[in-house]
Amino acid sequence: MTTISEFETALLNSWSLESSSLWTKNTPAAGQCGVTALVANDVLGAEVLKTRYGDLWHFYNRLDGLRYDFTDSQFDAQIVYDDIPSNREEAFGDTNASQYNYLRDAVVRHLRR
Repeated sequence: MTTISEFETALLNSWSLESSSLWTKNTPAAGQCGVTALVANDVLGAEVLKTRYGDLWHFYNRLDGLRYDFTDSQFDAQIVYDDIPSNREEAFGDTNASQYNYLRDAVVRHLRR
């Protein structure tokens, strides 16, 4: 079973311009929330949640009753989490098939090492 720490390391080693057009070396989590929430759902079985951040939906996860926002480092301001249940379809609206397939495959490859 994959640990949260292993998953976070895999994300940090996998996020790139191929998983989000907003990615930068200084802010690797930028634009990664939807795609990351989907991959966390795939790999960890984590529930997909959402909250409003300004005018946008921000996606993150819950696993074993605990909230995990793997992409919160992209924000300067504190996030107020509403923990609204979401789903894969809504989170997929924040990404595309190419970004999703890339990140899922890159994370799984990293975890198999």
